[in-house]
Amino acid sequence: MDNNSYLVKMNGNGVCGKSTLNGKSLSGNAVNGNGLGHVTTNGSSYPAKVAKSRRLKWEVKPSEMANNTLNPIRSIVDEMKLTPNPDKPMIALSIGDPTVFGNLPTDDSVLQAMKDAIDSHKYNGYAPSVGYVKSREAVANFYSCPEAPLEAEDVILTSGCSHAIDLAISVLCNPGDNILVPRPGFSLYKTLAVSMGIKVKFYDLLPEKEWEVDLQHMESLIDESTSCLIVTNPSNPCGSVFSKDHLQKIIKVASRHCVPILADEIYSDMVLPGCSSPSMASLSSDVPIMSCGGLAKRWLVPGWRMGWVLIHDRDNVFGSAIRQGLVKLSQRILGACSLVQGALEGILNNTPQSFYNNTISLLKTNSEICFNELSSVPGLNPVRTSGAMYLMVGIDLDHFPGFKNDVDFTERMVTEQSVFCLPTSAFEFPNFFRVVLTVPEQMMVEACVRIRQFCLCHYQHHSRHGNHLDQ
Repeated sequence: MDNNSYLVKMNGNGVCGKSTLNGKSLSGNAVNGNGLGHVTTNGSSYPAKVAKSRRLKWEVKPSEMANNTLNPIRSIVDEMKLTPNPDKPMIALSIGDPTVFGNLPTDDSVLQAMKDAIDSHKYNGYAPSVGYVKSREAVANFYSCPEAPLEAEDVILTSGCSHAIDLAISVLCNPGDNILVPRPGFSLYKTLAVSMGIKVKFYDLLPEKEWEVDLQHMESLIDESTSCLIVTNPSNPCGSVFSKDHLQKIIKVASRHCVPILADEIYSDMVLPGCSSPSMASLSSDVPIMSCGGLAKRWLVPGWRMGWVLIHDRDNVFGSAIRQGLVKLSQRILGACSLVQGALEGILNNTPQSFYNNTISLLKTNSEICFNELSSVPGLNPVRTSGAMYLMVGIDLDHFPGFKNDVDFTERMVTEQSVFCLPTSAFEFPNFFRVVLTVPEQMMVEACVRIRQFCLCHYQHHSRHGNHLDQ
């Protein structure tokens, strides 16, 4: 059908008068009982809706989905009064972007793979919504192992890991369902779920056990409406890495209740020496798992927006329906950047181990500086990190009576010392702050000196309740 406009004139008896199209007369038919007339052009008849009413004023409202979408980090940070001390340069330890300070560039081989993709002129058009087969094969080959084999059809390429998480939640959950999310945990899970009418239930992580899952609490939350268990390992914001034994215990809980797992493994293999981070899929014999990952963290290119969903369908539980659902959902947008897809094979196959080692070395050094320095600061209780890019520090607010909460504490630390750490109320876990470990080493040292000065200035031996706790 062409895009020409039609003018249908109605007489007082509800009968079409003469109508015109581009200055030519059209024949008219009587209007049926539904208020539909027909105009005929070039021998074809088309229904024309007769307007019964119109809005008398403009009233455009945001959708329920828009109104229900809230990013806790943004809602908290945007409300904070962040005015750095003008006498001290700002040190931002709040942003989970390893590129901010320029000290962690990606490897030359990664850049070369992108240059080759650009120079080939093969990747300037639309890719399939799920990604090029060759690119999906590259990801499948990179992550496949005997315990959890992968083929190209098991990979959906996405616009970053966040998009992968969105697809996984969307295909597994309906409005009214609930999902289990770690606390503290990445805020995006709640943002996505609530916007879709999905209830979020938080299971606790235990700081005294280096952020292991409270398995009993997790299991108590599962009911007949639980459609997904999200596990983040290594963890944002905690910097923890679950042991193989602990991961197996989590899988057993999911198995007992027949709940699939969404494994957020964007920090996969970003673990400190002495730790290992097996994929959940490699440990599961019966629980189906969707693993979400991407280039952002390990390859230090978050702005390239390349992620993936890896489908590990144990005992064909997902079957063709879930797979087809993922394909359909991927068609809502046109998927991952075609240029980065063209570079994927080179990125995955040619990045030298030395590049990964250098990143881990910096994280190890900064984690040791941060943990050792802040462990000796009165009123602070850092939790040792094992991976990812973060370290969590507990605040004993009983000894800081001048502050209402972690948001107030971190806000004042910016005002007085120009050091910004993210308050963990943003992760549903108050009275801690998160430190990002990707800054240059000397900046980490300076930040710890300033945090110490801030705490010593405000620390009181007597608690806010009047007890003399420290001798």
